[in-house]
Amino acid sequence: MLVETVLLCLVSFFAGFIDAIVGGGGLLQTPAIMIILPQYPVATLLGTTKIPSISGTAFAAWRYSRQVRLDWRLLSLVALLAFGGAFLGAFCVSLIDNRVIKPVIFFVLLVVAGYTYVNKNFGQPRATDHSRGMQLFLGLLCGFIIGFYDGLIGPGTGTFLILIFIAFLGYDFIHASASAKLINLATNLAAIVYFGSTGHILYQFALPMAACNMAGAFFGTRLALLKGNAFVRVFFLCVVFATLLRFAWDIWMANHG
Repeated sequence: MLVETVLLCLVSFFAGFIDAIVGGGGLLQTPAIMIILPQYPVATLLGTTKIPSISGTAFAAWRYSRQVRLDWRLLSLVALLAFGGAFLGAFCVSLIDNRVIKPVIFFVLLVVAGYTYVNKNFGQPRATDHSRGMQLFLGLLCGFIIGFYDGLIGPGTGTFLILIFIAFLGYDFIHASASAKLINLATNLAAIVYFGSTGHILYQFALPMAACNMAGAFFGTRLALLKGNAFVRVFFLCVVFATLLRFAWDIWMANHG
């Protein structure tokens, strides 16, 4: 058990570091825990990763909120819808076939990666033509959809949230990343409520992983705030590319496994 715990803690540290900057920490944590602890059910492993995820996300959100001005009214409402979506997604894990969803997500990520790479101004602060009401509507709709995705599949949620805040609300990468952390808190909390109530969390692994995830989040937020938008944009592209590889592998295995 000691070896498994140490390995999971190392993975959690780097997951917290990546997640604090642009999301995508689940790309490391989810496959790692499935490889290191193959004797447990998938639902239990997914539930266990939510404890370190919410710990690192909470720390990153706190760090960002101290230096980045946030729209608390909008974010609190979006977080509420995201919570509901994530709870519903966790409930539907066994009802919806991921093999149908993942090819669609793969295509969307491919478009996002290409657009972000070609459009150098993507992720720079800009004014939007949306009214306050339209911003709220788009935020609530996207919050519920991304929340549902987080409860259902998980990896890449933070990256999708950053994309939403940039594309629809005109945020820059730093403000989008900070805002995404708050929404991600709600989706993680919903998943913890569901998985915890059904006995699917291994606390002997989850708690030390949480401490390491917070340590990674500390260094990740510090680096993001220090380096600014240009650095976060490059990091965003790297994580989107890694997400593409992950989903391409999952799709290939589903069809040839």
